[in-house]
Amino acid sequence: MEGMRELLRGNLRRSLQAMQETDRLAAAWPVVCGVAMAVHGDVVGYHDGIVHVQVSDCGWMRQMMSMQGQIGGELGRIAGVRVTGIHFEIAKSHRR
Repeated sequence: MEGMRELLRGNLRRSLQAMQETDRLAAAWPVVCGVAMAVHGDVVGYHDGIVHVQVSDCGWMRQMMSMQGQIGGELGRIAGVRVTGIHFEIAKSHRR
């Protein structure tokens, strides 16, 4: 099963090469996080190695921050983009 996942990730990485960096990261996001987590965050930007992600609420932000290293490594690998960190922020529509 793990071999199949790696094959699919490799195919995704090759298919994303023609896209802009932010779009490549956004496309890789649900693959890296899984659907349950990915629906609570959106890749909204990328600059100098930092991925900017808007998160639905504080609970999901804590969860994503606890996995930041793992998420960043996989995002960079699949999207073919240098990721040195992730900046999480609560989406404006969800702030109180």
